Amino acid sequence: MNASTKAVLRAVGNAVLTLVIVVALWQAVISFTSVSPYVAKGPVQVFEFLFTDGDEPGSAAANRAVLSPLVMQTLQDAALGFVIGMLLAILLAVLFSLSRAVEAGVMPLALLLRSVPLVAIAPVIILITGRGTTASVAVIVSIVVLFPALAAILFGLSRASPESLDLVHVYGGGRLTGLRKVSIPGAMPSLFAAARVSVPGAVTGALLAEWLSTGQGIGGMIQKFSASARFDDLWASVAVITIITLVLYNLVQVAETAVLARMGMTTAQR
Repeated sequence: MNASTKAVLRAVGNAVLTLVIVVALWQAVISFTSVSPYVAKGPVQVFEFLFTDGDEPGSAAANRAVLSPLVMQTLQDAALGFVIGMLLAILLAVLFSLSRAVEAGVMPLALLLRSVPLVAIAPVIILITGRGTTASVAVIVSIVVLFPALAAILFGLSRASPESLDLVHVYGGGRLTGLRKVSIPGAMPSLFAAARVSVPGAVTGALLAEWLSTGQGIGGMIQKFSASARFDDLWASVAVITIITLVLYNLVQVAETAVLARMGMTTAQR
């Protein structure tokens, strides 16, 4: 097998190991704590709740029918914010690299917004964009994604080889050419690292936006499940969105490993 295949297989093995560890820790918490079985549900109970055969009301098929639209809504909200946040992070990182004046003018505001807890500014965002709107979800989730991704991408762009940049300048290339030919290809590990870290951030932001603004998806229903003592639905929804997040995170990692191995580069530090 070539290096790319070995790297992908190793990443897949790490993903499977991560899922096994998460399920084991979940079962350990259920088994070794004093939480009532009526409230706490383990992996076996959630699996039975979701996958036991039957078509009658309250069966696994009916349970999946209830949770599926909620999960899809949360994933759609997370995907929207992820795409917007990553595009903004890349755009700002490129602008900062091309113009120190832009960086000096915008970076303090970005650092100020990053230092403020999102829960504190979320009511202001909802007031401006409107409660229950797609715009409120997009803004909240993209903020969660934007700042960590921006920091990672800027770090990658700043590590461009000075010798390579000088070579570009000697042959008549400007700053934009150096960025396109040297800085951006060299920042690929940091770009993938930013995307990988932003996946759970986008899902978390979507849950927060649904809880505070739209009342839809998993985030909007968790509190309702708890208030109505629907603990099977509560644990199943949390388990499903957590597992999907882990799978998406590891899919990005597999893609990162394959692409960087193909390019002869190493992954960014985790």
